[in-house]
Amino acid sequence: MPQHSIHAVTAAAALVCLTAAGPSPGAPAPGAPTPGATTPAAPAARFVPGPCPEPPEPIEALDGARCGRLEVPENRSRPDGRTIKLSVAVIPALDPAKPAREPVVFMAGGPGADTFDDIPFLVDSGLNKDRELIIMAQRGNLYDEPNLACPEIDRFNERAVGLGYDSDEAEQLMLKAVKDCRGRLTAAGVDLNAYNTTENAADFADLRKALNVRQWNVYGYSYGSNLALTYLRLHPEGIRAFAIDSITPPQHVTLPWTWASTAEGIDNIIEACAAQPACKNRYPDFRRTLTEQVRRLEARPLTLDVAPPGGGEPVKVVLDGGALLNLIVAFTPRPEDLPAALDELSRGNPERFAKARAAGSVQKTGEFAHGLTQSVVCSEWAPGHTQTDVLNAGRKVYPGWPDTVLAEVPQLPFQYPACGIWNVQDRAAAQRLPTVSPVPALVISGTFDVKTGASWAKDVARNLSRSTSVLVPGIGHWVVPQSPCAQSVLASFFARPTAPDTGCVDDVEPKPFTIIPD
Repeated sequence: MPQHSIHAVTAAAALVCLTAAGPSPGAPAPGAPTPGATTPAAPAARFVPGPCPEPPEPIEALDGARCGRLEVPENRSRPDGRTIKLSVAVIPALDPAKPAREPVVFMAGGPGADTFDDIPFLVDSGLNKDRELIIMAQRGNLYDEPNLACPEIDRFNERAVGLGYDSDEAEQLMLKAVKDCRGRLTAAGVDLNAYNTTENAADFADLRKALNVRQWNVYGYSYGSNLALTYLRLHPEGIRAFAIDSITPPQHVTLPWTWASTAEGIDNIIEACAAQPACKNRYPDFRRTLTEQVRRLEARPLTLDVAPPGGGEPVKVVLDGGALLNLIVAFTPRPEDLPAALDELSRGNPERFAKARAAGSVQKTGEFAHGLTQSVVCSEWAPGHTQTDVLNAGRKVYPGWPDTVLAEVPQLPFQYPACGIWNVQDRAAAQRLPTVSPVPALVISGTFDVKTGASWAKDVARNLSRSTSVLVPGIGHWVVPQSPCAQSVLASFFARPTAPDTGCVDDVEPKPFTIIPD
C-alpha cells in the first residue's frame, strides 16, 4: 500500500477526523436496502466518448487514444441514486499491423493513485506493444466526477515533514484535515460508503460490456491486485488471462498485516547485503544499525533545514524513528543505497534521509484521491482489529523498537482515529475472501518489496489452479516497470497464458549495494 514515482506508491500519509455524524461502522448506511428486501436493478452503465484528460505533464500515449467516460451508478444498491463518471482511455497497440485480439485492462495501486500517471510506465514496459491497453480511473480518482481528492490532506503532508512523525501535533492536524475533507465531500453529496472494492470491481465488469470487449487480459498491481482478485471472484466472465504484481491479498489484508509485510521486505534487503561479500564486509551490522538508528532518532529527533531534492528554499525537517522507517518503506533511499545511508546516519550524516523527508514538502495538491483511500481502508482493512493489535504485530517483528513507532501502521499513521472519523460501513466480511479460479494466472512478486511482502503471494497462487508464480530478486514494489525480465515474462504470459517463459528469472540478481569508504 500505493506520489508517483516508481516506487513509492503510498496510500497517502495518513488521515483522520472525528465526527458524530453518519452511521456507525457496521451499521447500514441511511437508505441502504433492508436485509432480505428485493433490490431493484441498477441502471445500465454506458460509455460516452469524449476528450482525453489533459495531465499537467503531457502523456504522449494519449495523443492517439480513444477516450471518454463510463457512467455508472454511484451505489448499485440504490438504483435511484446518482450516476458517477469514470475517465477511460483506450491506447492503441504500437504495432497496428498485427494487434492481438484481446486488450489488456490495467488496475492501478493506491487505493487513490492517479491511474493516468501510470501510463508512461506501462507503455515503457510494453503493455501495449501488440495489443490495446485500456485505462480507467477507479471511482473517485483524478479526472472522475466526483473526484475524492483531499487537498486538505495534501497540505497537511507538506507541513508534516517539519513535525514528529507520530507526534500529538501531527495527529491533531491530520485529524482536522480528514475531518474537513469528509465534511466537504459529504456536503457535496458523495456517498462515501459506495467507494469500495466491490463497486470498483463492478465498474470494470461494466466497462468490458460497455466497450463491447468479448475477452480481455487483466493486469493489476498493489491495491490493483486486490481489486483484480475481487473482480476475478465476482465477475470471472470475459477474463482470458489474469496477471497480478506486488500482491495485496484480500483474504489477509488488515492494518496489523502491514508490519509482517514490511519486515519481510527489509529482512530480504539485509540478507541480500549479507550475500554480497563487499556489502557484508563493509556493513556487517546492517540489522543492528537499523534498530539503533530507529531507537536513537525516536529518543532524540533531528531537526534540520534541508532543500527539497527538486530545489527551492530549505524547509524544516524533523527526522525521528517513525520518519526513518517510513522513508525506507517508501523506497527513499533505494534499497541498494540503504546500507550506505544508514551507515552515514550512524556517523552523523543524515543527508540522504533528510533530503528524502524534505521531498514530502512538495505535494501534487489535489491529484491523489485520499477519499477513496479512506473509504477502502476504513471499510475493508481496519475492521476487526485495534491499534493495540497493530502495536503487538510490530512488537512481534521488531521487539527492540520503540512502541511509539510500532503503534502506527507503516505509511498510514493515526489510521484508527482517522477511521473513527471517516465512519463508513464495515465491509470486511464481504471483502476478506480468497479468490478461487481456473483462469490462467501470473503472480509476480519482488524480494525487496517492503509494502506487500512477497511470501503473501503463495496463498493467493494456491487458489489459482492454473497459475505461474514468479519471484524477482532485488526488486521492490511494482515489479514489472523495474525489471526487463518481468516485462518479458508478462509479455510471454499474455501471448501464451498457460505456458509463459520464465527462464530469465534464474539469471536475475540484486544490484550491487552502494559501498562508501570506511
